[in-house]
Amino acid sequence: MASTRGQFSSKSGFILAASGSAVGLGNIWGFPTNAAENGGGAFVLIYFVLAFCLAYPALMAELIIGRHAKSNMANALQKISNGKISKNIGRLTGFYAITTATLILSFYGIVAGWMLAYLLEPLSTTVGLTSTSTWLTEFSRSRNLLFSGLFIALTTIVIRAGVEQGIEKWSCRLMPSMLALMMALIIYVMLQEGALEGLKLYLIPDFNQISDPKLIASALGQAFFSLSLGVGTMLIYGSYLSPNENLTTMGAIVTLVDSSIAFLAGLLVIPAIFVAQQKGLTIYNETGHLMAGPDLIFQTLPSLFQGMEAAGLVISLVFFSLMTIAALTSSISMLEVPVSYAIENHNLHRHKAAWLIGTITFVISSFIIMNFDPLFGLVITLTTEYSQPLLGFMMCIFATWVWHRDQILSEIRNGHPRIEVSLFWKVWPGYVRYCCPLLILIMLAQTIINH
Repeated sequence: MASTRGQFSSKSGFILAASGSAVGLGNIWGFPTNAAENGGGAFVLIYFVLAFCLAYPALMAELIIGRHAKSNMANALQKISNGKISKNIGRLTGFYAITTATLILSFYGIVAGWMLAYLLEPLSTTVGLTSTSTWLTEFSRSRNLLFSGLFIALTTIVIRAGVEQGIEKWSCRLMPSMLALMMALIIYVMLQEGALEGLKLYLIPDFNQISDPKLIASALGQAFFSLSLGVGTMLIYGSYLSPNENLTTMGAIVTLVDSSIAFLAGLLVIPAIFVAQQKGLTIYNETGHLMAGPDLIFQTLPSLFQGMEAAGLVISLVFFSLMTIAALTSSISMLEVPVSYAIENHNLHRHKAAWLIGTITFVISSFIIMNFDPLFGLVITLTTEYSQPLLGFMMCIFATWVWHRDQILSEIRNGHPRIEVSLFWKVWPGYVRYCCPLLILIMLAQTIINH
């Protein structure tokens, strides 16, 4: 017999869970280096504008559909469709989203496994296990398989406990812990020599670049992807919301929290890069750009920590704890997408569904690990650069072209009785109907051209 459908027990629980879904590894290492490479403060300014002009309206589409349908993405899009063709397209779009979420979690689990390995490295170094420390930080199939498996198992343990006792309970623990660790690291880094140079780069806008198409495209992509839009994670979380909650306010808070944490990540990472330069480390790659992504996280910053001697061990431990928590808060929302489908469409108990999907995800991760060079980058490109924009586009189409406007109004009115006279209702339907799909297509076209 299937598990009873859960529901978030509080506003704060939903906000922390939804924000945790949005705040992942991409925010921690992607946003800061995007800002550094695209005009510093100018990028930050454009990012915040686009977060509310594009990401927030698209987020609202997912939340409204999710709460109305009270089901997984495949079923939800069918429920808001009237014709046979639109129902079939909705079902296929839902399957596509579920598959994409599973594939994203498959490569995400590999990267998060690296975070776990680097988290243990300072501990093994402290007790004198030199060979173990080397194994933990060197790329190998055995390390990747072990730690991706451990991370996916951690994610599964949270999901199997359900919405209130799993997703909400752990989000309320992990998100405050992550913020505390981040603030402690920001204070420490700001006291180091060289941090001020990074801070100036990050906060002082270069307005000569503010109209640069590359900057705008980069900020647009960061704003869209940072909120986990397209694959149904926010739709699922919306389906666990009480009918009495004010969706417009909740969506705005999640967008603001996510954007603020991305901003804080910049306050940590960019000054840390210049602290590393002050200590003699290389922070620019062969093309003259700042180190970004894996090179930054697994080369530049660990080298910086090693140069701090005893303090470096503590800082390394705190930093990779932060990264692991950020990864886990995102991964639990991704696993919930296919798990909710298995529960609702195949009548599986949540425990069984969670371990079954978790195992399938690990098998896919293992296949990627065994064929790392040809598959890892390919899966990332297909899912995050192509599939997510397409799914976000389809979500906007279903929310405003397929679903009836009066039903949308009725759903939002549950938590906001005077929504008709609000600025949101005057702008949102037309904006999501015309502007959001166009902006997403422009972003997708830019991605195709760049490739």
